[in-house]
Amino acid sequence: MAISNPDKVYFPRAGYTKRELVHYYLAVADGAVRGVRGRPMALKRFVDGAEGEFFFQKRAPAQRPVWVDTVELRFPSGRSALEVVVNDAAQLAWVVNLGCIDLNPHPVRADDLEHPDELRVDLDPVPGVPWPQVRQVAMLAREVLEEHGLRGFPKTSGSRGMHVNVRIERRWTFPQVRAAALALAREVERRAPAIATSKWWKEERHGVFLDYNQNAKDRTVASAYSVRPTADARVSTPLEWSEVPDVDPADFTVATVPKLFAERGDPAAAIDDQAGSLDGLLQLSERQRAAGQGDAPWPPHYAKQEGEPARVQPSRRRR
Repeated sequence: MAISNPDKVYFPRAGYTKRELVHYYLAVADGAVRGVRGRPMALKRFVDGAEGEFFFQKRAPAQRPVWVDTVELRFPSGRSALEVVVNDAAQLAWVVNLGCIDLNPHPVRADDLEHPDELRVDLDPVPGVPWPQVRQVAMLAREVLEEHGLRGFPKTSGSRGMHVNVRIERRWTFPQVRAAALALAREVERRAPAIATSKWWKEERHGVFLDYNQNAKDRTVASAYSVRPTADARVSTPLEWSEVPDVDPADFTVATVPKLFAERGDPAAAIDDQAGSLDGLLQLSERQRAAGQGDAPWPPHYAKQEGEPARVQPSRRRR
């Protein structure tokens, strides 16, 4: 496949070109494809590079090679779109050539679009929170996951936070997976209320927000080995748990990750062999409900859900 405009600078401050971005993804293709394989993907296109405007393209381009896989995905709005599904290194290079700096797959596989196989723990620090606090909350999330029979695979987000991906059996619906993620967030918050929060409204947050709504249908998260549109071209990099307490996200960039990948392989290589049960977290969710913790707010573009609290900021509600 020929790279269009290969010398176009995609990261002006670091100097990386589109060619170098494609070559990066090919160097880590085994890990990057593992993070997206078989999943419908929203194309987040930076046609003017990392510092330009981007747009999400849900529909696969009409003009595409015959060897690019697709699947029809239905959204909560009732609309549907034929989305790209990356299954190999050639398809990976093709989407990057479209201007996709990072990769944003859904947590389902193309052969079963209604039952996620991944619970996603998104640790999002509020402005001003020091990085060590993010690492501390990640370790707490691991503790809660393991107590409920699940193995998490951590990675830097490539931005300000961290992600923990958890393979699960394909037995639960999107609302059930979200309920499990909310239960996890609330339990981490209960154990460390000074540094972790499950509160949806920004005016109520502090510390590190565990974004349970990333598990609602039609939400996507940057996948493993995704390059992020930062000045230094940081990479969302899988880690061993032993690395988390001391990890510095600035160590992982387009320049450093290929060598690291070649030397040690992929810390998430076993993720597809670790599908676990949500029964433990869903039982925790039921106990939380019995104790008076009902549903939490959904993203604003979703229909009002049964049992959802008022979708109004608490300060406005009081007035």
